[in-house]
Amino acid sequence: MPEITRFYGIVIKMYFGDHLPPHFHAIYGEYVGMFNINTLEMIEGDLPKRAREMIIEWASKYQNELLDIWESQKFIRLPGLE
Repeated sequence: MPEITRFYGIVIKMYFGDHLPPHFHAIYGEYVGMFNINTLEMIEGDLPKRAREMIIEWASKYQNELLDIWESQKFIRLPGLE
């Protein structure tokens, strides 16, 4: 699974050709989460609240780019959360 970005110990990855809805995976230590790109809600996982908030803040900045990556299946690295 290609790594899209990494920030504050959080790793964002996306499988290509994965199941719907369009989503990305977040890993933070032993915690994981799967986020819907369209709604930015965590649809699966056990991430701590603060990590979820940072991931949603990051994803809201790059939502269009995430959808482009999902649809085109072209790997692009995105900046992390600053």
